Amino acid sequence: MKIAVLVLAGVLVSGLFCGCQSLFDVRCKRPTVAPEDAAVNMKRTYDFLKEAKVYYIATVDGNDQPHVRPFGTILIFEEKLYIQTGRRKAVARQLLANGRVELCAMKGEREVLRVTGRLVNDPRREPKAAMLDAYPGLKKHYSPDDKNTMVLYFKPGTVTVTISRDPMKPSEEMRF
Repeated sequence: MKIAVLVLAGVLVSGLFCGCQSLFDVRCKRPTVAPEDAAVNMKRTYDFLKEAKVYYIATVDGNDQPHVRPFGTILIFEEKLYIQTGRRKAVARQLLANGRVELCAMKGEREVLRVTGRLVNDPRREPKAAMLDAYPGLKKHYSPDDKNTMVLYFKPGTVTVTISRDPMKPSEEMRF
């Protein structure tokens, strides 16, 4: 009896800290990540995407039709990983309706990075300005004060990153 109570208590406590929607969410298998590890994993992801220059984001529309588009903006701001798009684009509407995405990037002939997570809109001016400062070429089309510029960040605790360097070897997985 005592063992059963201890096991149940362990399950409940682990559920509290894993970021699950509910303690009884059986789909939730996310282990917790120490903040310092999360920061290192985010920086490694950022560095890969910056070096790759172009990555592809998969979204779904209201009919569950997948859409994949090239992106090139990536920024770490206030300890979060951000992307940028235009609010008038279909991708923005899809991301607002369903923030679950997967992105993919490739460096060289074999190095592949996949990121799965949930994007959250950040309407504040500061991350928009930081993004446009990091990508000054976008200032021809966007402004931190216009109604079109949109920045989104990966919700901490929802991100899984997989890096494959050789198809014959196991992939590396990390979280933030």
